[in-house]
Amino acid sequence: MIVLSCKNIHKSYGIKVILGDVTFNINEGDKVGLIGPNGTGKSTLFDILTNKSNYDSGDLYIDRSKTLGYLTQHLSLDSSNTIYDEMYTVFEDLVNLEKKLDKLESLMSKPYDTARKEYHNKLINDYTTCSELYSNRGGYTYRAEIGKTLKGLGFTEDEYSTPINVLSGGKKTRVALCKLLLTKPDILLLDEPTNHLDLDAIEWLEDYLKAYKGTVILISHDRYFLDAITHSTIELINGHINYYNGNYTKYLELKKRNYEIQLKAYNIQQMEIKKQEEIIKKYRSFNREKSIKAAESREKMLNKLERIAPPDKDKKIKNVIFKTQLNSGDDVLQVKDMSKSFNNNILFQNLNFKLKKGEKTAIIGENGCGKTTLFKIIMGEIKKDTGICLLGRNVEIGYYDQEQSDLDPEKTVLGEIWDKFPKLTATEIRNSLASFLFTGDEVFKKISSLSGGEKCRINLLKLILSKANFLLLDEPTNHLDITSREALEEALLNYNGTLLVISHDRYFLNKSVNKIYELKKNGMKEYLGNYSYYIEKKNNPLRFEKQEKNRGKTKTQIQHDKKKKRALEKKQHEKKAEIDYIEEEISSLENFLSKLQKKLCLEEVYSDSKKSSEINKKVLDTQSKIDDLYSRWEKML
Repeated sequence: MIVLSCKNIHKSYGIKVILGDVTFNINEGDKVGLIGPNGTGKSTLFDILTNKSNYDSGDLYIDRSKTLGYLTQHLSLDSSNTIYDEMYTVFEDLVNLEKKLDKLESLMSKPYDTARKEYHNKLINDYTTCSELYSNRGGYTYRAEIGKTLKGLGFTEDEYSTPINVLSGGKKTRVALCKLLLTKPDILLLDEPTNHLDLDAIEWLEDYLKAYKGTVILISHDRYFLDAITHSTIELINGHINYYNGNYTKYLELKKRNYEIQLKAYNIQQMEIKKQEEIIKKYRSFNREKSIKAAESREKMLNKLERIAPPDKDKKIKNVIFKTQLNSGDDVLQVKDMSKSFNNNILFQNLNFKLKKGEKTAIIGENGCGKTTLFKIIMGEIKKDTGICLLGRNVEIGYYDQEQSDLDPEKTVLGEIWDKFPKLTATEIRNSLASFLFTGDEVFKKISSLSGGEKCRINLLKLILSKANFLLLDEPTNHLDITSREALEEALLNYNGTLLVISHDRYFLNKSVNKIYELKKNGMKEYLGNYSYYIEKKNNPLRFEKQEKNRGKTKTQIQHDKKKKRALEKKQHEKKAEIDYIEEEISSLENFLSKLQKKLCLEEVYSDSKKSSEINKKVLDTQSKIDDLYSRWEKML
């Protein structure tokens, strides 16, 4: 069943066409990726769907029986509520029902007055109705659901009491995402939801959306995320829509095939048009009545011909080539027993790792674990507390700052590059900027007026021109569209220097690195592979044990390792058994609670204050046990 439909939607700003005759249908339960280069109108289309922006012409249909929720990447959320209280506002009807049930229970616990039978009957009916509503709407599980969602998106219990108005922009966006997911709209519109999430939170959201029963339309440049969730892809390019039945990887395959077919058809028609034009020209050159009529006849036929448009071609940055000016020594970086704290808060300690020339390595870890701080220590901008951080011979660092803090907002695009590289000629700089999609008067735009993606391209260009032999890249794909990410990946594959990168872009990590360090408070763990290897190793620690650990081992050592493996498997089995037991107990106690509440509605109970009080006590005790079990269940996951 169609829940959302656009037919010939047109939107312009002055003479600039943003959306031209956009047409598509979305069925109930669809999970759709909306992709396209930055600035093509994806967010504008979402604004139209949510009635935040008008469209010039066309027809828009949204099923009125469906609720619609929208998370925008340009969010302004400011509240004096704490994070947890803000989540409570989603369940305001349940909170009110709880208050009503408490009041009714208090009234029902009073001695039964035979002269007020109708009053007592009304209390019972009201309590029964409210209890059923409370249960059906998830009254016994919503607190656990709040906790699960906040925890899944990276909030700790210590942060629950934090007022929203003191949070960073990224955390406010995460609060808004939590709140939106808890409302469970029928149609969910998400604009770059993985921004500001670490890898654990992204994976949690991925699993959540996979199981989501509603319709999801997702704007994202996270290709791994798109592959995992979406079943179809809408590409918005040059103002119109191309629809593909498949996830991102399937879209790439279908797009390539369609492009080749369209290009072939276009080229054949162009050859035929050229041939006919030459014949017409030749006939006219005869300058005879008969030949002129023949020329006019062919011209009419040519004018009636339905012209095939050239296939859409992505506007890509080009000439992205990282070159080194100077060769470094084989030992690029050595970190030994290093630690760093801020105000008695330990970021990390016992840090030990080495980087060799030519290695391509990623550092991953939870938000706030100190990845960016580690980069700043390596560059000498922040002092370490203890240990050694030593750069090798002839090492020249090129740093990409995810905050773009090294850009001067008052400079022009041209001035930003020229001031950094004064030895380059104007022609060299203009050509370099053109390859990064800054042409014509765009080079005179102020840095302050640029989008996030444009600022990223400026910093990437500065990095290329620096010719550094050791690149420190902090979230380099943030704000870049997919085609720019692909160009960066290709350039890094061919880079002959050393790479150390912080990234939550799993697709990028799979293509660009061959070693991963996981940063934790008590040190660094090494994984000798890309992101897929890291995940496989995390989920199944023993899978690669034979290849990695049995080299050069004695039979006794191998037997000992097998014993450890069996012990780990036993522990995992016991954990699963305990989770199953807790879930069964919760289900049993919830059934028992429902029976107790029904008993409270019996005349022989509510008319007897002693019995009523006893059952009320059992209700409270049972609810407390359920809450404890939910708390245990969350910790086990």
